[in-house]
Amino acid sequence: MFALVDCNNFYVSCERVFQPRLANVPVVVLSNNDGCVVSRSAEAKALGIRMGVPLFQVRPLIEQHKVQVFSSNYALYGDMSYRVMSYLASVVPEVEIYSIDEAFLGLHGMERYLIQPESFAQKVRKQVMRRTHIPTCVGIAPTKTLAKLANYLAKKTVAFNGVVVLDSVERQWWALRQVPVEEVWGVGRQYGQKLRAMGLNTAADLAGCSEAWARKHMGGVVGARLVRELQGKPCHQLHPSEDGTLARKSIACTRSFGRPLSKFDDLLGAVAAFTSRAAEKLRAQDSTAYIITVFIGQNRFGPTPPPYTHSAQITLPAATNSTPDLVRAARALLVRLWQPGLVYKKAGVILDGLEGHGQPQLSLFEQLPEVQRPQSAALMRKLDQLNSRFGPNCVRVATAAVAGPKGTPAPWLGQKRLCSPERTTSWHELWEIG
Repeated sequence: MFALVDCNNFYVSCERVFQPRLANVPVVVLSNNDGCVVSRSAEAKALGIRMGVPLFQVRPLIEQHKVQVFSSNYALYGDMSYRVMSYLASVVPEVEIYSIDEAFLGLHGMERYLIQPESFAQKVRKQVMRRTHIPTCVGIAPTKTLAKLANYLAKKTVAFNGVVVLDSVERQWWALRQVPVEEVWGVGRQYGQKLRAMGLNTAADLAGCSEAWARKHMGGVVGARLVRELQGKPCHQLHPSEDGTLARKSIACTRSFGRPLSKFDDLLGAVAAFTSRAAEKLRAQDSTAYIITVFIGQNRFGPTPPPYTHSAQITLPAATNSTPDLVRAARALLVRLWQPGLVYKKAGVILDGLEGHGQPQLSLFEQLPEVQRPQSAALMRKLDQLNSRFGPNCVRVATAAVAGPKGTPAPWLGQKRLCSPERTTSWHELWEIG
């Protein structure tokens, strides 16, 4: 059996943890640069505020109903997520962190220790709430796809008290009939429209299809596996980290710019800063990376025709966590992507192919960066120590400038006009009581 633990309205819930006045009032959290709504409280959903809607489109509604609005506070959200995931990792043998607010738990072999799956799920919810004040819902089922579906129902129906267990064929088919086909994990809006045009309106309709049909109409083996999962036949296993830690398998740093950028130097400053941040995260979990991807994107609401985003990727000769090495590779990728005359709205850096530090796969003729430059690892340790002691970006590569001439903010820095204090990750912004 698999369990999916999903934090409810996670960003909003994190804000409510430290601001009790936000309970039972409509609250939304905005994306990078205060652009779109990315998290909504139940009260905000009831007002008709849709996920992903641009802020300017719902501003009259927000002002009319006095909706509380916050900028994204990712330092706080990341720390709260780590607290939730750490607890989950302590109660089951295997955890797959699916996103910042979702995790699959492997319950295989635990049946003898569980009095009832529902009791176990309620205990998990209670403990997460007691330790972090984050509300959660839990879905339990024999496959990951059915566990997602069970979690969907647990969130939609108050009477279930946050838990749905699909431990019998009868319960599974009942649940399948309740869920629209586009809400099935892996279907999405476009495939959902296609399936509805074929007369398949619910998850039960899709589960009743043959594998041959799914292979023909839903992308081959991927579609066949989806149907089998809906029928209660496991095709997807957990993907926990190999060392049993909460280490991530890829690290990304992406942001929208504070204002549109066209100059190469401005874009390079942003990409170098994002690469530096990703490298810090890489070293924090004692990993190295040998694949780096850089993308830059234009405004999809502007006059330029699609595609709006362009990306490039490179495989490094040897895995590294050195900021200068990664920034150098990112710069080479940006040179390939940047086009003069175009205006860009966002950029991002993704590090993949993560390996444990000291255990990299080398080619026949390559040596570790630390072997080639023995001072590199020591330099990175000192850089991290200084930034930890004196604040982020106290020491950085010169390219990753966070300030312009005369101390003005760098043009790529996003707007966070409504950001709450970091609370748990900054000594200067600790929660004050009384």
